[in-house]
Amino acid sequence: MAHALTAGSSLKPQHFDEALQCTAPGLWWEVHPENYLADGGPRLAWLQAIRARHSISLHGVSLSLAADAPLDAAHLARLAALVQRIEPVLVSEHLAWSAWRGTYHPDLLPFPRTHEALARVADNIGRTQDALRRAIAIENPTHYLPLPGHDWSEPDFLAELVRRTGCSLLLDVNNLYLGAHNLGEPFDLDAYPMHAVAEIHLAGHHADPALGANLLIDGHDTPVAEPVWALYQQVLARTGPRPTLIERDEHVPALAELMAERDRAHGMLTEVARKPQARGASTAEAIPCV
Repeated sequence: MAHALTAGSSLKPQHFDEALQCTAPGLWWEVHPENYLADGGPRLAWLQAIRARHSISLHGVSLSLAADAPLDAAHLARLAALVQRIEPVLVSEHLAWSAWRGTYHPDLLPFPRTHEALARVADNIGRTQDALRRAIAIENPTHYLPLPGHDWSEPDFLAELVRRTGCSLLLDVNNLYLGAHNLGEPFDLDAYPMHAVAEIHLAGHHADPALGANLLIDGHDTPVAEPVWALYQQVLARTGPRPTLIERDEHVPALAELMAERDRAHGMLTEVARKPQARGASTAEAIPCV
């Protein structure tokens, strides 16, 4: 029987040769599919070479699921073709919008969690899953400023999306930590649909250059902070072991440094797996390496 995925890392071109040869148990790699939406060429060939040896997850940043506009059919078709070609072990997207009337913005933008938004996002998730012929995981957003007009709390909104669409949850622990810090609003982990967590993200952050530590930025540009590691331990106590990604997109260090963080997460997952069923954890089997 294939061994289960444990901890993975963002896959960057400068690490190709080393990543290809990695043999760490439970290792997997995650990429943004937008960088590989081509019919051929060296970049796609590179990804296919990695996929021949390792499990791959696709983490999208441009479906714009929360936009008040139809999905980009051409983009969705290219994504579906990549999913069919690569056969990723996981596919995920953000609970945000980033496109409007054909223009893509370089941010994952927030929206009021209204009843109308819930229906719209659920419909877009359904259309995406129909096109990909598989369920996807939805990531909880980062929060920087209070946004008025919500009808739903974030945990309840996510739980209802899971109920309506059959999607799963990508729980970004750094996003939880930053939102609580930036908004000054504590959160209840037990309110989130922990049974639906299919993947966990860990990332670094930094203080805003102008406002300092009053505003923390989800930069993916530093090592994971100790408070985020502590929160991750609390999450695992509720979910049990889940595939966990060390996310790094800026100031990317040598692969050995990323792998050290990856190995720390792997050790925590292995320890949790030895314990009895975690409180609130799903009884679903762990995702195998394929």
